[in-house]
Amino acid sequence: MFVISSVAITITVATAIYWYVNRHKPVKHLLSEARYFLDMQGAGAGGLIDDWISVRWNKIELPDAKNKIAVITGGARGIGTEVVRGLLKSNVTVIMGVRNPDSVKSMAKSMENGDKIHAYKLDLQSLKSVKDFADNVLERFPEIDLLVNNAGIMFGDYKLTEDGFETQLAVNHLSHFYLTHLLLPALKKGGKVDPARVVSVSSCGHYPGKIYFDDINMKEHYNTTAAYAQSKLAQIMTARYLNRLFQQNNYPVKCYSVHPGIVDTDLFEKSNFAKFPFIKKLLFKTPEKGAVTVLYACFNNEILKQGGLYIANCKAGFSNRFSKNEKHQEKLFKLSCELVGIDAEKFGMC
Repeated sequence: MFVISSVAITITVATAIYWYVNRHKPVKHLLSEARYFLDMQGAGAGGLIDDWISVRWNKIELPDAKNKIAVITGGARGIGTEVVRGLLKSNVTVIMGVRNPDSVKSMAKSMENGDKIHAYKLDLQSLKSVKDFADNVLERFPEIDLLVNNAGIMFGDYKLTEDGFETQLAVNHLSHFYLTHLLLPALKKGGKVDPARVVSVSSCGHYPGKIYFDDINMKEHYNTTAAYAQSKLAQIMTARYLNRLFQQNNYPVKCYSVHPGIVDTDLFEKSNFAKFPFIKKLLFKTPEKGAVTVLYACFNNEILKQGGLYIANCKAGFSNRFSKNEKHQEKLFKLSCELVGIDAEKFGMC
């Protein structure tokens, strides 16, 4: 009884403080923020439980893929670094898109087959930078086997990119969407023998989300948690829609989205966990273990019959109902094309 009373008092006090700090906001916005906060905690808890009970599935035997070429966004830190390490161990040539290509030099020296790394400048907050990066890649590598849309950001204050997009939407979804369009001709060439793959690193954090079609940049009311959920949901929906589109057009390219697990990386630097690093060390996956499911999506042959799959801990993951709605998927595809300046009928025809 004492414990229950203490919890009730704590929740009441926390609610009162939250209301006082945000009392200038309309009640509907306060309720929406509270719902997203609670739902995101639930999604995270579910992700942690799945990580703990799915340890025996979360593994990958790396193949020898010496003739394959992979493009990965980010990769200089966190999960991405371990994905790069795994690709190199598989003898894959790795093309990294990073903000500072010079920073990759020391990393390459410390890795097995590090001489197979090529790094080009990429800023996902700029569509021009995405285009320049794609041009640099295609100039030297006209055939690509893997595209790993790995880089991402989480939470933070409201900010628009130079193209006028909410930052999380731009970095996590729109720039990767545009990059997939630009590299699709090379992916189709790379998939002549074995299907090429597009792997997008999403999150269980998509679960509370929906797509704000009428206010995609959340200018009316910005909730950083909702914006993150929207961007990660968009990655799952895009993987499903593009895989279906490619299949209808007989393109030899498969698309997947991946939840890598709840991983101890600096992605949580703007979350409450930043104040309690020991909790992350105790409960979260290491980046090495977080990379396993991404590498599984890159290499496992059994999933070739399951294009569009959302994967968590090297098995089919649980995604929300909104992500499975094909009309929503098509609407998001057309809106994304419009936002980045692509003719939806000519996607991938660069």
